[in-house]
Amino acid sequence: MTDSQPDAEGIQPLDPAQLGAYFVLMEAVSLLQHQVEQQLRAEGGITYVQFQLLARLAHGHGPLTMTELADGVVYSRSGLTYQAGLLEKAGLITRGPNPDDERATLVTITGNGRALVDRVLPGHVQVTRRLLFDPLANDDLHHLGDIMTRVRDHMRALPPRSAAPRKGHTTPAAPTAS
Repeated sequence: MTDSQPDAEGIQPLDPAQLGAYFVLMEAVSLLQHQVEQQLRAEGGITYVQFQLLARLAHGHGPLTMTELADGVVYSRSGLTYQAGLLEKAGLITRGPNPDDERATLVTITGNGRALVDRVLPGHVQVTRRLLFDPLANDDLHHLGDIMTRVRDHMRALPPRSAAPRKGHTTPAAPTAS
């Protein structure tokens, strides 16, 4: 089978340029994420996901619902509930009922949570600048931003993860008469 012929399911394989770009992107993301994770653990004792949650809350305009947080950080509902529980136990956030929607839970960052974000943010910026931005010229940065914005917007046009059905939560089929 050549690169231009579909496989048995009719799926066109990636051409060498697409495959190369995919692997380079994934490797760069993994390397950056690893270094960011190391910095956040060393300076704040938190994971990257926990940092994302705290940073969104710290830089938002008030409390957010768990669904808004899950969609914003692209994380599963159950994983977010677990992470929020850890952050709440550490006194970095509070969770409570939403007065506008009894089904929703509002999450608010505490003073300690804001202080932690303020403490780890300089190191986070330093790692990000050193690994991601230092090798780029201004034109490169603008091109990268434009390209990744198009890719992100294309992906975000799909239904959010929070809208996906939960595993194991399918509606049982109605019994049939025999």
